[in-house]
Amino acid sequence: MADGNCEDALEELYSFLDGELDELRRAHIKRHLDDCTPCLEVYDFHAELRVMISDKCRDQVPRELRDRIARILGEQAM
Repeated sequence: MADGNCEDALEELYSFLDGELDELRRAHIKRHLDDCTPCLEVYDFHAELRVMISDKCRDQVPRELRDRIARILGEQAM
């Protein structure tokens, strides 16, 4: 991947975010993001989106709701 190739950098963006790239490929993408504002904005958007989704997915279901659902499912099974 060339340091200045937006298409290559964006193609590997999810692997970059997931930490799945080797050090060399990660360094190439990081260097590209440091030099390319449009790609950095795409990276920032996806990184922030992942944080928001992660935060929302960690919310606990209230105990009352879990009990209610279990009760309803139990009644339907009869």
